Amino acid sequence: MSRFFSTKFKNLTPYIPGEQPQDKKYIKLNTNESPYPPSPKVIEALSTTQCSKLNLYSDPTARVLVDKLAEYFLVKRENVFVGNGSDEVLAFAFYAFCDGDTGMSFPDITYGFYPVYCNMFNIGYEKIKLNDDFSINTADYLGSSKNNVTIANPNAQTGVYLDITEIEKIVAYSKDRVVIIDEAYIDFGGVSAVSLTQKYDNLIVIGTFSKSRSLAGGRIGYAVANETLIADLNTMKYSFNPYNLNRLSIVAAAAAVSDVGYFKNITHSIIKSRNYLEQGLIRRGFTMPKSYANFILAKSDKMNGGELYKNLRDKGILVRYFSDERISSYVRITVGSREQIDALLMAIDEIFAKLK
Repeated sequence: MSRFFSTKFKNLTPYIPGEQPQDKKYIKLNTNESPYPPSPKVIEALSTTQCSKLNLYSDPTARVLVDKLAEYFLVKRENVFVGNGSDEVLAFAFYAFCDGDTGMSFPDITYGFYPVYCNMFNIGYEKIKLNDDFSINTADYLGSSKNNVTIANPNAQTGVYLDITEIEKIVAYSKDRVVIIDEAYIDFGGVSAVSLTQKYDNLIVIGTFSKSRSLAGGRIGYAVANETLIADLNTMKYSFNPYNLNRLSIVAAAAAVSDVGYFKNITHSIIKSRNYLEQGLIRRGFTMPKSYANFILAKSDKMNGGELYKNLRDKGILVRYFSDERISSYVRITVGSREQIDALLMAIDEIFAKLK
């Protein structure tokens, strides 16, 4: 760091995103992107967008997108917030609702950005240990109301899903704390908690267009919540970056929401491919928690996670490896196309064959 870097950040460890290497062509199964292109309606909308208007600022309210999301989720526009990816929405929420007196609680194995935000914003936090099978013990979140709560559902690293009835118990336990449910992967399994936002004014449901909407490069996220919480998020946005979504992203996201048929088709295809990948891994001796996401966290007794990651990388296939002690024996594999999965399984066979 430079000598000018503020000492308040001297212990800050930044989030490390998944590899995006440019040295050669890889089969990318490491960052949970969709293997499918965006909806044809997105392509059409972008091709007809007047790029000459890029000299003008985008609509700071992103009205066309907010209205589409409100219609989709059967809520009012005042219940919807949009941001530059769900990461920005999460950052605004952490900063808005936590301070020196109110911290944040989240599972010990989850999305790696949560502790980064806490450290960056000087928020005290508590990591709550998952069960041995990586499930959440709801009772662990009912013992105290001092901290707000953030839960990724399905969980970001494990794919494990927490039933909506358990989510409601956590939300209802204390109405004096904010509960954030990060639903980046909810479209691949389970039931969204969005409906609960009409019942509880302390619940924020956050989602993204990066996974099931095939718009990871568009950087679009959203939140659905009580209108007072949305107003707070807008206060944060207008105090930081009013034009947080560009013109093209707003148009693309609105078109993606409109194409319900395409959305259902690709999510169904990814779920089928997930089952195919799961069975292929099981036949090769892998074990894994049941995933409701577009990835599988899997381990093999034949090779530890770090070694498997390196061997696959050498063969031009990227998966994600985490050094966290509880999951260091695993690799996280994005559900790709059928062709990509077959290439992965063939590579695993070749790697394991050399062990004999």
